[in-house]
Amino acid sequence: MEMKRKNRILLLFVIINLTSCLGKLSGKPVLTNKTENEMVNEVHVGVILDMGSLEGKILQRCISMAISDFYSVHDHYKTRLVLHTRDSKGETLNALSAPVNLLEHNKVGAILGAQTSTEAKVLAELGNKNKVPVVSFHPPNSPSSINYPYFVEIAQDESSQVKSIASVVEAFKWRNVILVYEDNYDWKDLTPYIVDYLQDKEVHIVRKTAIAMAYEDDQIIEKLHELMALQTSVFVVHMSHSLVTRLFLNAKKIGMISEGYAWILTANSMNLLHFKDLSVLESMQGVVGFKYYVPGSEKLQNFTSRWRRTFFAEEPKMEAIESSVLAMRAYDVAWCLAKAAERAWNKIPLIRSPTQLNLRDLHSMRTSVQGSKFLKEILHSKFKGLSGEFQFSKGKLVSNTLEIVNVIGRVRRRVGYWISDGKITKRLHSSNDRRYLLSSSSEHHFEPIIWPGGSASIPRGWTGSRKKLKIGVLQNAGFPELVKVHLDPQTNMTTATGFCIDVFKAALEALEYEVEYEFIPFMKDSEEVAGAYNDIIYQVYLQKYDAAVGDITITPNRSLYVDFTLPYTDLGVGMIAPKDNKNIWIFLRPLTADLWLSIAGLFISIGFVVWLIERPINKEFQGPMSHQIGMIFWFSFSTLVFAHREKLLSNLSRFVVSVWVFVVLILTSSYTATLTSMMTVKQIRLKSEKNYIGYQNNSIIHGVVSNQNFDNYSRHLFSSPKAYADALSKGSKSGGVSAIIDEIPYLKIFLAKFSKDFSLIGSMTTTSGFGFAFPQGSQLARDISTEIVKMRQEGKLIMMEDAWFTSQATFTWEDSSDSVSPLTIDSFRGLFLISGTCSGLALFMFLVFVLYKKWPTVC
Repeated sequence: MEMKRKNRILLLFVIINLTSCLGKLSGKPVLTNKTENEMVNEVHVGVILDMGSLEGKILQRCISMAISDFYSVHDHYKTRLVLHTRDSKGETLNALSAPVNLLEHNKVGAILGAQTSTEAKVLAELGNKNKVPVVSFHPPNSPSSINYPYFVEIAQDESSQVKSIASVVEAFKWRNVILVYEDNYDWKDLTPYIVDYLQDKEVHIVRKTAIAMAYEDDQIIEKLHELMALQTSVFVVHMSHSLVTRLFLNAKKIGMISEGYAWILTANSMNLLHFKDLSVLESMQGVVGFKYYVPGSEKLQNFTSRWRRTFFAEEPKMEAIESSVLAMRAYDVAWCLAKAAERAWNKIPLIRSPTQLNLRDLHSMRTSVQGSKFLKEILHSKFKGLSGEFQFSKGKLVSNTLEIVNVIGRVRRRVGYWISDGKITKRLHSSNDRRYLLSSSSEHHFEPIIWPGGSASIPRGWTGSRKKLKIGVLQNAGFPELVKVHLDPQTNMTTATGFCIDVFKAALEALEYEVEYEFIPFMKDSEEVAGAYNDIIYQVYLQKYDAAVGDITITPNRSLYVDFTLPYTDLGVGMIAPKDNKNIWIFLRPLTADLWLSIAGLFISIGFVVWLIERPINKEFQGPMSHQIGMIFWFSFSTLVFAHREKLLSNLSRFVVSVWVFVVLILTSSYTATLTSMMTVKQIRLKSEKNYIGYQNNSIIHGVVSNQNFDNYSRHLFSSPKAYADALSKGSKSGGVSAIIDEIPYLKIFLAKFSKDFSLIGSMTTTSGFGFAFPQGSQLARDISTEIVKMRQEGKLIMMEDAWFTSQATFTWEDSSDSVSPLTIDSFRGLFLISGTCSGLALFMFLVFVLYKKWPTVC
């Protein structure tokens, strides 16, 4: 798109060069003598407007009035602005040729105009190359103060518009909005910024819808029906006033200007909106919009009165039109140019322009020597004009406040102000520090607002809040702790209980608005309860239900059709199996055979070293050989329980025993931990096709099992915790199963009843938990998700789980995806090395001492 515009502009330049007159032109000076008695210099200013548009006519009239008013007050000035108006006719070709003509023939010192971003771009380029200030009513596509230093904006800062919209949406706590904008390059520019600022406020853009001016009413109605089906009732509108009127007339026809809806207009849409047609006025009742703030003054009242008389005399058919804020700024900028021209003239003498201009080379166009000084004086201007305080900052007109207005009756009533720091207030104070009143409640930020349909209640943001919701409930007969539905055949009343129902009710009760609902059992026909979860999801997608509640697992495929809330249960699946506490030799399994033998050898070797060191000096280690051999074994194994009765006399033996006691402590701790795991959990080794696994009928576990390499193993389907227990008790060899795989919530219910004989031996986060299903774009889904997060943080979800399925017994997680393996000698090589080294060192020192004592005898 950008490349097409650049190519178009280059083509237009070529056309102008080919059609322009080549040759020498008279070099009329920018400033000339006007009278004989007094030197009055003319400063030529070009004005480029679309004179066929309402905005162009208003701006042209205001600029002309401003020049006339200014010099009637400042008749002593030595300069006079001379306006040269060109009609762009809303075409890019004319917008390009007009400034070239003004620079060439009229030697203008400044250009005023640009009602579109394309025109602003063209003028910004020309002004920058020719060093001629350009004052624009519309911003270009890129930052003007950086790329175009000679470009000056008097349009409202667009960031203020998007920030103000985000502030209002946030104040009313809306979480979903729909953005409707005109499918036109000038109007699409702002939409990315609106989206970004709303998302920064955690507001979801449900849909961005473009409507072209060329659309017929039937096409507009078709677009509105699509938006109506989304159930989001907050709309942000950004389009021209002519298309806005058509949009609201058609929205009124299909009932979208009624109670529960909220329509917000940007400042660009609202400022030029005039209610000369009563049908348009009626279709916009309750609309909220923004206007550029203009403080009231006597000068403004006098101007408005004169402007109406002058303008209506020329345009009698537009009796209901009022002067816009942009028109007042055009009046003020004309005064600004006149003041700046006078100051620039007094500081720098006139330097005449070259007398020749070669149009073949735009880069060689005449550059205004005093253009930079003229620009400097414009940017330094500061005075109180019709639109309030008039001054520039970084090439843009400073404007810090927007009015928030409400269409009521035949007027746009002010209901608040938006301040540049993002605050909303009812009223502004006249003090220098610009204080304002704020409140923590959105109702106190605004004066009373009458919304569409004549309602004073703040729209909740979604159309579902205006009717009783039909909540489809799917019962799982095997797990009534989750959902149990009872339909009274006499009263036809449905009651639902269970953990899922309690969570849903608690979330609805915590909302800041009231929601009416009724539970409807999900039935395939009048008698059969449906067992297929995908069926109820599809019914929500078809909008036969407003929501679905039950033990519904969140899956990627289902999320393509509905919006799920955040999960309110634990994620993933687990495996349960019988506890193995009947093996009489299980106490030997924590250690491998080689480790048992190594430990026994170490016991004996440590006993022998201690006996050898203590025997010469300790009577308890002396005596018959049989007694000494028994002493070695006794002392060795007594260290296992730290209960040997013999007193050690040698420091070397004490050192050896101390190190060995440390080794024994590590061994016993490791042994105890491993034995505990083995006695608690039965290790399932699915290594043959004789093993069976079980899972719940009509659940997503079938897909999980298929993805976890269980394809070679036989499977059984069950539907209740009692069936799980019976199958596990039988085992695979007796027609049962070795393990049950299911989602964590189901396993919690099972273990609450049968935790004595069964345990959870592993878990994987392969599923996303249970969630409530809503139609796509539903704000209620987002609001309930917020409440689920709060309940989880406050511990309410755990309390509900305890109340429904974990109060009967406690269970512990044994989160291990692999079997508990026995301890091997490799795990203790370092420990044994330390013990052996210390024993060997002690024995070596003992022998050295013995030889040292006996050395004289030997010698």
